[in-house]
Amino acid sequence: MPHDKSLARLDARFPSRRALVTGGASGLGLAVAGTLAVRGWHLGLLDLDGGRLQEAAARLAGAGAGSVWTRAVDTRDEPALRAAVDAFAAGRGGLDLAFNSAGVAVAGRFLETPAGDWDWVVAINLLGVAASCRAELPHMVAARAGLVVNVASAAGFVSGADMSAYNASKAAVIALSETLAQEHQADGVQVSVAMPGFFRTRLLEQARAPAAALGTARRIMHASNLEADAVAREILARVADGEGHVVLPREYRWLWRFKRLSPRWFQRFMVDFRARKEAAARARRG
Repeated sequence: MPHDKSLARLDARFPSRRALVTGGASGLGLAVAGTLAVRGWHLGLLDLDGGRLQEAAARLAGAGAGSVWTRAVDTRDEPALRAAVDAFAAGRGGLDLAFNSAGVAVAGRFLETPAGDWDWVVAINLLGVAASCRAELPHMVAARAGLVVNVASAAGFVSGADMSAYNASKAAVIALSETLAQEHQADGVQVSVAMPGFFRTRLLEQARAPAAALGTARRIMHASNLEADAVAREILARVADGEGHVVLPREYRWLWRFKRLSPRWFQRFMVDFRARKEAAARARRG
């Protein structure tokens, strides 16, 4: 299967196979845990939803995980988060891989997005990732080995209209991850950031957005031919190969290069794209 050689290298790099996943009860986090489970990894899952955690644990144990440990925790509660990470690492004798995927979505025009929605999305998408890294990295630095994967989004560099709060939170995760990669390379710790485009997941279940914006996001997500399992395998394979920035699918990698090489023309492209999209929407309404 695609990526098998890369995933085998990940197994060989971390023979103890100890992975912690935030947001591990559903979506991309669960898909990553599932990819590792069939390879015999010992898994720690953190999530707010205790019921889904129990379901995930049973599923992963049946898939071949070496062990599955769970704890219901909010990444905004840093003392509880740190205690959970420490407990998992103590129980397994260390931590090899951390996959930080807990996140939420906010959509809508900037002037129509309440300050409370900004507080909410930044607290989870950015500060929760930062708190997770603060809890995870000391175990890896002490062992002089480890891999941290933070989940941002293509939205963090595309910065499309009507998603200012979400875009800003994910752009900050990219910046945080790049900084940590520089700070901890000498410690033997790799920090990578994943920037996927839309794929089918449960991200929009708790999204805060006007009905029209939420409807648009749902249509884009449902139209995607990407499933979480395929996204999980590709991210893990590419970070195993040493990539620091994982952009997918292929068309988003083109946007990533376009934005970095010519930001001025990229902004013009996005303005024109939005104008065409709004014109098409008006035409559909008659």
